Amino acid sequence: MEGAEDLLKLAETDVAQEIPKEQYGPVLYSPPFVYVDGTFNSRDLGLVPGSPLRAGFAFRSGMLAQLTDNGKAVLSGKLGIKRIFDLRSPEERERGPDPVLDGVENTWIPSARPDENPDLQWFVAGGGEDGYRIMYLDVVDVYEESWKAILQHVRDRPDDPFLVHCTAGRDRTGVFAGLLLTLAGASEETIILDYLLSRIGTEPARVQLLNFAQAGTNAQSQDQPGFYNLCNLRASCWKTFMEGLQQEYGGFEQLVRNKLGFSGDDLAKIKANLARPRIHAEEPLSS
Repeated sequence: MEGAEDLLKLAETDVAQEIPKEQYGPVLYSPPFVYVDGTFNSRDLGLVPGSPLRAGFAFRSGMLAQLTDNGKAVLSGKLGIKRIFDLRSPEERERGPDPVLDGVENTWIPSARPDENPDLQWFVAGGGEDGYRIMYLDVVDVYEESWKAILQHVRDRPDDPFLVHCTAGRDRTGVFAGLLLTLAGASEETIILDYLLSRIGTEPARVQLLNFAQAGTNAQSQDQPGFYNLCNLRASCWKTFMEGLQQEYGGFEQLVRNKLGFSGDDLAKIKANLARPRIHAEEPLSS
């Protein structure tokens, strides 16, 4: 496993710059990443350096429409995934439906309203921080019912590993991963590291994703002001989103209680089910 410092350095590569395969390849075959043939940006949230979330329970990835037979076997066999949550729009699902895997439950919940297409003007200033605040607060609102369902799964089915994905597995999935890690008790540094790891995880699909972003924003070219700020991942953007989340909802925990409707007992059970189990119950966890 690469150390957090080395992973962070590679993850901070500007999206306009290609990461050579000899640099990203070994990373994608090592924890916290999991190689799943036919998708990308797949990893175990419990294996991110510093993560307090237990390994082998919560996974994240990009879209699964192109899974090979080997990829399907890895998900349902090696990883033991029992449920897949799809955080995509109806149009995205129509273009690339999730595969049917034996013994795996597919869950997609229609949103109350469509995603708001990001406006590049939001991302022109600085590193695009204001745009990310707007975009991610919209994600919180649009995917509320899906978030409820995933947290109910964590609360009620702690023995059933699950995977959450969207198209690139970086923004919608990344916001939800930040929620899970927060509830598990992860530090800000660990949460940001996981968030930034999507820069490495999406490198095999970088050109396609840049084209996808250009089409989705109706950008005249990829040199249009704000475009690369939208496509890059920066710690400053995550921190600005978290400031907005605090102002709007009081943070992730209050969001879970007040917006998503979970009780204090629910929240305690969710946290316990996310936590890494002790090797010996009578011994404290090592730092």
